[in-house]
Amino acid sequence: MTAPELDFTPVRYSPEIDPPEPDFERSLAKCLDVIETFERGSVEGEGENRAVRFAHAKAYGLVRGTFEILDGVPPAYAQGVYAVPGTHDALVRYSNGLSHLGADRMLGNVVGMATKVFGIDARTTLPDEPVSRTLDFNMINGPIFFCNTAAHYTFLSKLFIDLPKYRLDGRRGNHQMYYDWVTGYGTLPPDQWAWDELGALLRLGARARWQNLLLSSFFSMGAVRHGDHVAKLRIRPTDASAARVRLRDLDPNSRDEVFRPALVDELARTDHEFDFQVQLCADLGTMPVDDLTVEWEEHRSPFVTVARLRFPRQDIGDADNLAAADGLSFTPWRCPPEHVPIGPIQTVRKEVYRRSSVLRHDLNGQHRAEPASVADVLPGHE
Repeated sequence: MTAPELDFTPVRYSPEIDPPEPDFERSLAKCLDVIETFERGSVEGEGENRAVRFAHAKAYGLVRGTFEILDGVPPAYAQGVYAVPGTHDALVRYSNGLSHLGADRMLGNVVGMATKVFGIDARTTLPDEPVSRTLDFNMINGPIFFCNTAAHYTFLSKLFIDLPKYRLDGRRGNHQMYYDWVTGYGTLPPDQWAWDELGALLRLGARARWQNLLLSSFFSMGAVRHGDHVAKLRIRPTDASAARVRLRDLDPNSRDEVFRPALVDELARTDHEFDFQVQLCADLGTMPVDDLTVEWEEHRSPFVTVARLRFPRQDIGDADNLAAADGLSFTPWRCPPEHVPIGPIQTVRKEVYRRSSVLRHDLNGQHRAEPASVADVLPGHE
């Protein structure tokens, strides 16, 4: 691999760039209460007699693949796990971003790609599973996010839950949703209204497309530690892989399910490949870690490919595949210390994702354990 000429000095990681949010524990407790109340109610509320995730509830499929950490990665990018070339098994869960099940047109086109990489020789940051030897990435199909603090994450959680109700009320419902989001359901003083966050929500919705999931690029949104540096992450299809996709644009009004059938058909037909990329932070002023509504511009720091994700041709069309997808847990904190998430929202996710997973598995009578291999999840696939 040819090393790019860096025309900037990457920001060095230090705990000081990620100060604690004031009153964080109280905000976290409110978030957990909203989320746990929803998950308990979802057993009956979602109509399938099971609890669903508070976010990314609807799975589109679980895909097996390989994650190859490339040799010859430039030193600034070959940090932590990316300093050791090699190929690992991987699983990817594609999903909708919302808290509900239902027709794709009602849930919208903000979608997620959660990736689990196996065989990582490092301890994770999770105290209840330090030796899982897995590495997770939780990404959505947009480079920004519409929430910046644990305090506002409480309102975000409620908005995710209420969104279908707003949509059923048409234009009036949209107006109410925007008001509730900006004002924190009428609880915030005007100087704390979330105008920037609303702008990010609208931009993200405008950029998301109704297209085959294998054509979308997915982003970490928030920053992560990248060894000595600070970075954001992206997964995008290679040009050759994207060119092989036959069913490209999707019409949500043509049928209730559009994302899953297109994904199933395409994976049954041919293999696909993606670049896993790192974007180093060049300047905390223009590439902030505490404001996820700001997109890090590529002219300041390009994305550099450090690994390749590959999907072989496969059949993911049966119900067992979806059941396996829903039995898994993903969290950006399932990583070694060299790659911990950065920022208030990333910090609140650590306990929210863990508690959500524990409760969901308990409500569904599922044994919760991190798998050691793909075969643990999809029997018959080594």
